[in-house]
Amino acid sequence: MKAFFLGLVLVAGAHADTQTDIEYARVGDLVLKLDLHRPQAENPPLIVYVHGGAWRAGSKSDVPIAPLLEKGFAIASVDYRLSTQAVFPAQIHDIKAAIRFLRARAAEFRLNTEKIAIVGSSAGGHLAALVGVTNGHKMLEGRIGDHLDQSSRVDAIVSLYGASNLQSILPQSTEFGLTVRIPALKLLLGDVPEKKPELAKLASPVAHLDKGDPPLLLIHGDADPQMPHEQSQEFTTAYEALKLPVKSVTLPGSRHGGEEFYDDERSRLVAAFLNRALR
Repeated sequence: MKAFFLGLVLVAGAHADTQTDIEYARVGDLVLKLDLHRPQAENPPLIVYVHGGAWRAGSKSDVPIAPLLEKGFAIASVDYRLSTQAVFPAQIHDIKAAIRFLRARAAEFRLNTEKIAIVGSSAGGHLAALVGVTNGHKMLEGRIGDHLDQSSRVDAIVSLYGASNLQSILPQSTEFGLTVRIPALKLLLGDVPEKKPELAKLASPVAHLDKGDPPLLLIHGDADPQMPHEQSQEFTTAYEALKLPVKSVTLPGSRHGGEEFYDDERSRLVAAFLNRALR
């Protein structure tokens, strides 16, 4: 799968300018960086991409949504503190700092940041959704970076096979899923959700919804053995209850990730959704 992701970056990169390892903030001695991929267009709309890896692994160098460059979007792929480095909510503080940095430097990078989309895969889908529905949340904004005067607001969310409720995820998980999810959650939260109920709630996008939240697109396979499909169903139901704009796409028989989540059909779907939300 990793080779597939990198291949996408190389193909799309032929039509894009890329700047790697841009420092967006520091936490102690740790330098937080992002990679910026720009299409051949002036002031393109911006997607902030959040990689997956069970919150404990992964890298900004894997950009499976790279085909969206050819749809006219710039992509800032961000690294954030992994759960092996810091417990939640460090990850959210970092991503919000990256958004503030990008807004502050929009003219330098020739980006349109009036409206920003956030997209994430797997654990990154969970983090993207949480960033998207917690604009201005005192405990989740953090004080990372040099641009606290800027907004970390986003205007569209795309979660690809991501979590939405850490309070319900374990009861929904398959036996195999539990072998992945329990150790991952222990690292992220400091223990399993039932032992950290307040933190698990704080980390659950469904717990933060209000009528000002941005449009949401969910894409999930109904045979996912790692991230329960019920997580996207639960998120959809919660959005619908508040009459918020939401589109949920189920891929029959699809498991956790795979080429079908990033193929031409899904790229067109995501681009159309983002164009409506941002433009």
